[in-house]
Amino acid sequence: MRVVIAGGHGKIALRLERLLAARGDEPVGLIRNPAQEADLREAGARAVVCDLEGAGVEEVASHLRGAGAVVFAAGAGPGSGAARKDTVDRAASVLLADAAERAGVARFVQISAIGAGTPPSAGADDVWAAYIRAKGDAEDDLRARDLEWTILRPGGLTDAPGTGRVSLAEGGTLRGGMVTRDDVAAVVAGLLDTPGTSGRTLDLVQGEVPVEEAVRAAAS
Repeated sequence: MRVVIAGGHGKIALRLERLLAARGDEPVGLIRNPAQEADLREAGARAVVCDLEGAGVEEVASHLRGAGAVVFAAGAGPGSGAARKDTVDRAASVLLADAAERAGVARFVQISAIGAGTPPSAGADDVWAAYIRAKGDAEDDLRARDLEWTILRPGGLTDAPGTGRVSLAEGGTLRGGMVTRDDVAAVVAGLLDTPGTSGRTLDLVQGEVPVEEAVRAAAS
């Protein structure tokens, strides 16, 4: 299956691309910077230069046609201000969903964040508040669409080696917690294989349940 990943050079995306390539899928990463192409090739992915902050829906749709699934893994990243939280974490997700509809790609996995969909706490940092609002607005947009969407909300991300064991629960039921990027990527790969998780919003932190079992349970 060809899987197009927005934010294709991100830390989760590169891990996901390696997993997909290793099992025989065809990962395609959308990137802003052509200098990142070599890293995607090393991960087993094909790179497509497409800036989601500047592209139109038809341009993006042209890169999605023929794909079996789309993953939104983009983010403005550390050091970015509130404005880019909106243009990347919200608007780029909306654009990708518009393009998926136009290209006829129904399966859409969105990587969000624990805490999205709830108002930022009083006194929260302005940039953090903008980030959480952007993620929540992107989720709301996706839920309103006739796509086979799954929203995944990881907790705090670490670069520690993956454990292969997680806690995956209905959105809003887990509070805080950490999870490795390796395990996030493994869960996304599992979700792509599990259409029964469509229409679900899922929180993800480190836990005791093997990834395959956790994903299977989320679909039941």
